[in-house]
Amino acid sequence: MTRREKALLAAAAGLLALSVLCFAVVPGVRFSAILAVALALLCVLFVLLGRWAERNRFARVLLWTVRGAFAAGAVLFLTLEGMLLFQGERDNTARGADAVIVLGAGVNGETPSLILKTRIDAAAYLLAHPEVPAVLSGGQGPGEEITEAEAMRRALTALGVEESRLWLEEESTSTAENFRFSKAVLVRHGIEPETAEICVVTSDFHCFRAEWIAKRAGLTTFALASEVPWRLLSANYYIRESFALVKTLIFD
Repeated sequence: MTRREKALLAAAAGLLALSVLCFAVVPGVRFSAILAVALALLCVLFVLLGRWAERNRFARVLLWTVRGAFAAGAVLFLTLEGMLLFQGERDNTARGADAVIVLGAGVNGETPSLILKTRIDAAAYLLAHPEVPAVLSGGQGPGEEITEAEAMRRALTALGVEESRLWLEEESTSTAENFRFSKAVLVRHGIEPETAEICVVTSDFHCFRAEWIAKRAGLTTFALASEVPWRLLSANYYIRESFALVKTLIFD
């Protein structure tokens, strides 16, 4: 066995151990666990293709094709991660807005999930801008006893935000619907979305994609990022978001 094969198999074993750790110990990082399994299988594939390539010309071409595709994918992934991190690190807390849209996330029964709680905390921006209204956007999904919008309304009023400033959008089930339906709410309340500057409150990893989808919906926005408190969970969401961004760009 060559040194390269040993290194690849060692990497595969390490990735499989990481996936087991993610599945069994660390909550909320299922995507990273699945990705680790896929990368481990790719390492094994490189070993098998390498041995086959020693005696077969077609296998050599296939091996270099797979290596090239992997390298291109890695460059694309790192580029996207850089874009996501840059957008997620921008501090817009002092920037004024004509209205705010707070994007929903999961609710456990009637309790905001960790991600939703961080977005609610970031939406305390409303306390520093008492003249600005907000659309709380998010419907009701499986395991949720109330809508995400209602969960946000309860939490923000408890923080001291006047209920009259909080307009609920309770039908959306995706980011695209968040913006499409929230735009209609703004229009009903006399705000012209195409000319108004809208502050979008969402998670740091989601800022880039959210602003891109908002622009497609005809909104002029800037993002106010909420930070995921756990580093491993944050890394998982940033990794997953790169794949979600590619899906959005290609299919949506």
